[in-house]
Amino acid sequence: MSVHVPNAATDSDFPTGTADTIAAVATAPGAGAIGVVRLSGPRSRAVLEAVFRPSSSRFTGFVPRTLHHGRIVDSHGADLDDALAVFFPGPHSFTGEDSAEIQGHGGAAVLQAVLEAVLTHGARQAERGEFTRRAFLNGRIDLSQAEAVAELVAAPGVEGVRLASAKLHGLLGRRVSELRERLEYLRRRVCLAVDFPDEEAECLPPAEFLAVTGEVLDGVRALLAGYRRARCWREGALVVLVGRVNAGKSSLMNALLGRPRAIVTERPGTTRDYLEEETALDGLPVRLVDTAGLRADSDDPIEREGMRRGRELADAAQAVLLVLDGALAASAPSPWAVFTEEKALVEAVGASRCLAVWNKADVAPLPPDAADFYGAPILEVSARTGRGLDELAAATRTLCGAQEPAPEEIAPNLRQARALENALAELRDLERDIAAAVPPDLCGLRLESAAAHLADITGLNSADDTLNAIFADFCIGK
Repeated sequence: MSVHVPNAATDSDFPTGTADTIAAVATAPGAGAIGVVRLSGPRSRAVLEAVFRPSSSRFTGFVPRTLHHGRIVDSHGADLDDALAVFFPGPHSFTGEDSAEIQGHGGAAVLQAVLEAVLTHGARQAERGEFTRRAFLNGRIDLSQAEAVAELVAAPGVEGVRLASAKLHGLLGRRVSELRERLEYLRRRVCLAVDFPDEEAECLPPAEFLAVTGEVLDGVRALLAGYRRARCWREGALVVLVGRVNAGKSSLMNALLGRPRAIVTERPGTTRDYLEEETALDGLPVRLVDTAGLRADSDDPIEREGMRRGRELADAAQAVLLVLDGALAASAPSPWAVFTEEKALVEAVGASRCLAVWNKADVAPLPPDAADFYGAPILEVSARTGRGLDELAAATRTLCGAQEPAPEEIAPNLRQARALENALAELRDLERDIAAAVPPDLCGLRLESAAAHLADITGLNSADDTLNAIFADFCIGK
């Protein structure tokens, strides 16, 4: 399908009116049992009637929210597909407008043909995220719920699905609205104090003012804590394998993935760039990265660049798996003396983010007196036999700080967390202003700014460029 997809950085003409009717394939590209073409807009019913031929002689028209069986035809009346069709009258539809769906066979060619038939009868191709954007603009969902649609589709695991689903059902929006209403209450009281200075009864005592501010601060901090707790589950943790050449990093990656993704040979330095794959370790979705082996004496510019990139990834990782070559240590006079580069890496990254993995334990067991590796916990595995892999997965999850989210955990995304941080900064400044007896009108400005940052989360005052950036990340048909 060849369609124009707007770039949020360059296109400022995202369609915002609802006078037109939009259509798109709503199911993922590729072959499948069922494929869906959806429509939204004032001509949805007319377009559906133009392409649909009912199979029942008793059909007298589309009954709202009821599936009807029939054939889909092109502009010449030729059959395209055997399908089910349903009409959703507005405002009780996802977008708040008259909407329709055609549910047919899931082949790319047949879906394209059905879409072209729909477009021929007056609909236009939808832009990225336009269905969800219309739902937001028509007040069916707030902006945090709109973002949850994309998060639900992109969720890397079951916990990510649950977190996105909670937001889709409005948990974040309702909590943010409660906090914003508390700030608006304070702002109204401040306005009364400024406009009617002689009416002392209308003024809140400083202690009560600070108490309400403190409640909102606690609420904002709790939401930010939820963002940090849930980040791994929502986005997947970055887990990086590092270590010297031939330590068995690639073999370990293959063992954790359960398939031969990385090339493994006896030749040192086989991996010269990093390899990244998504998987789950003890239920935690992760981005597992195999990096180029550490070798101080390398004069190969490609290999050295690979090592540099590996260190950058280690700096950004939630967990660094430092793979130690147990066989190499066993053959050395002093087992730990050979790991000078690994020691330096632990010191550079920080032991709190490192897990030392004593590999090749099937031929060289971990010394019994090895409690840790320069402050980093250590455990033994064998990538060849699979020994210790379950323990490694569990330890990696622990290192990432990934606790299972509580039921109905509220997990803001990065954009929402930044808005919360901005609100938090304003509220902290407000507390200092109150302690310094700053005039009420200035306190009112702080309250207004903090409330505006919270309103950004639900989209009460979001600018078009913000909306364009959010919906440009959606797929067409959402």
